Amino acid sequence: MAESTTPALSEADEETLARLRYRKALARKKRKEREAAGEIKELNITAMMDMMTILLVFLLKSFASSSAAVTASEDVRPPVSTTRATPKDTVAVTITPKNILVGEREVLRLQNGVIPGDKLQGRLVLPLDAQLKKEVEKLKYIAERNPSAPFSRELSVIADKKVPYDMLLTVLYTAGQNELENYRFVVLQKEGE
Repeated sequence: MAESTTPALSEADEETLARLRYRKALARKKRKEREAAGEIKELNITAMMDMMTILLVFLLKSFASSSAAVTASEDVRPPVSTTRATPKDTVAVTITPKNILVGEREVLRLQNGVIPGDKLQGRLVLPLDAQLKKEVEKLKYIAERNPSAPFSRELSVIADKKVPYDMLLTVLYTAGQNELENYRFVVLQKEGE
């Protein structure tokens, strides 16, 4: 009889030991899960894209400035002024002794500082007229779809201080024919002002 009770106790002991091992393994697994909960195992690409979009918008907003972009060159030396007015973002026409530009695009090359006769129709400068029509159409298209960006009919003129008044008048006449009725002349602000 002693032999038959001994194996029964050992089976009970084995079962108890198996339960204890299972509990220990379960406790170890839970502890490892708690420790691993603070680790990043994979990147969430959606959150990363959201973060990058917010950063991009912030940088674009902070990069925008209130000054007009005047390309520094030997050809353009705007007059100096004490004005405190800030330039607005408008259609920009640049007049140099060598050419006339709309934005950064050259629309007319001058001959000896004069508009060639074949490019004029009265006081209307034909290549400038064609480019300004495109710019005005683009601004009107934007204004139709975006009420916060209305078509202001404004033109920024960046001219060398030695540009003849007659040429300036011809450029302004051409702009006026394209619904750009409000002119702003870009000047350099005196240092220390």
